[in-house]
Amino acid sequence: MSYGARVIVGVSGSLHSLTALHRAAHEARARHAVLVPVLTWTPVGGERNYRAQPCPPLLRTWEEAARRRLGDALDEAFGGLPVGVQVEPLVVRGEAGPVLTRLADRPDDLLVVSTGRQGPVRATLRRLLRGSVGHYCLTRARCSVLAVPPSTLHADLRALHHRGIDLRELTAPAAA
Repeated sequence: MSYGARVIVGVSGSLHSLTALHRAAHEARARHAVLVPVLTWTPVGGERNYRAQPCPPLLRTWEEAARRRLGDALDEAFGGLPVGVQVEPLVVRGEAGPVLTRLADRPDDLLVVSTGRQGPVRATLRRLLRGSVGHYCLTRARCSVLAVPPSTLHADLRALHHRGIDLRELTAPAAA
């Protein structure tokens, strides 16, 4: 990793994280900084279960799947790596909040996180069990943190989905 200014962004592949990724790329360009998209992963079943019954081949499979997810997220967001900015993608084993705050360890780093939610019930349950990644980073980071709210497009797409409209029909070519 380079030693210049960095913009570190948590990426999961969700629409909310892709919004944060776009904002992070914009910030990296504006600051002439390196963009560091980070996808974190943990073994299926959690670290405790893995330590009880380790399986290195499975671990390699999970890590490779995480690398593919990060590549897919970059493809979905930019069609590959973003143009006009140096990118150093990272895949790291561990919980997102602690990993991101550990990586963003320099005062001139900028940590970008999404404030997006997955829905009221699921998000509330997740926050009760683990707390949100955004809140963790905002309260523990040693650098500036930019919390990116969901795009208004997300609400529009969710409303269409709830009305039973298949989004594929909106993008399909008209019949001749």
